[in-house]
Amino acid sequence: MLRKTILWLAANQQVKQAISTMPVSSGVVNRYVPGETTADAVAAAATISSDGRKVTLDHLGEDTLDIAQAQSTVAAYLDLLKGLTDAGLAADAEVSVKLSAVGQALGADGMKISLDNARLIAQAARNAGTTVTIDMEDHTTTDATLETLMELRKDFPETGAVIQAYLHRTEADAKALAYEGSRVRLCKGAYKEPESVAFQDRAEVDKSYVRCLKVLMKGDGFPMVASHDPRMIAIAGSLAVQNNRKPGTYEYQMLYGIRAEEQKRLAAAGETMRVYVPYGTEWYGYLMRRLAERPSNLTFFLRSLISQK
Repeated sequence: MLRKTILWLAANQQVKQAISTMPVSSGVVNRYVPGETTADAVAAAATISSDGRKVTLDHLGEDTLDIAQAQSTVAAYLDLLKGLTDAGLAADAEVSVKLSAVGQALGADGMKISLDNARLIAQAARNAGTTVTIDMEDHTTTDATLETLMELRKDFPETGAVIQAYLHRTEADAKALAYEGSRVRLCKGAYKEPESVAFQDRAEVDKSYVRCLKVLMKGDGFPMVASHDPRMIAIAGSLAVQNNRKPGTYEYQMLYGIRAEEQKRLAAAGETMRVYVPYGTEWYGYLMRRLAERPSNLTFFLRSLISQK
């Protein structure tokens, strides 16, 4: 019932308008999404970079169902990369791209369209002196996303991958991706997935995360530890020491607006700390879908309003 209610709210423009104009609600939105425009994204990147943190920027928009919308998303990323270059921020700010936003779901030609569009963004990122990470979405797209990633890496080997620890398959995926030059973001996963493909118990997800983290830290790639969990951060640090990894051979990643003080602490300690910054006009649907996928996230977000530690 809660999931249905959240999804209804996601589609209701009147509710969106009310939420975005109410002082308290707009403050909550701004905590997690810095704005809707390229200028807003660049400004957020500048603020984050000023204290030694790095950035990955996601232009919001998923489940694109027409080619014009996919092309518009590509244009937004090209504009973003130009803005970062003009501001002298490109070296510290990469971009994250969801294949569903650049055409993956456009029928039989979706994979080709999304690959071609991802290539355009990857080339622009390389020209700017930075990189792209291909985000992972729900489990039904995992194989297609990894296939597209591998095709993209033939020309752009610096392209980052994302794997989700709550999927049963992910330890095997981590082993396949832990090769030299391979950038791999490990997150727990936020989508509501069936028991047949994903661990349902939080403790089992945590155990899987640690197993995957061990594979990545022991491997020859570049692990990107995407977690706000203090235990996972501590374990990652210990594994880095055990595997003789120096700062700069791996990085931590957290969401914009969550545990900002911990982000700054890690950066000040000499660790590479990257902040995932979503922006764009689709912020409302983005936030509401995240809650609908796993309503327990609501508690997490509310707690983060109370403590930024």
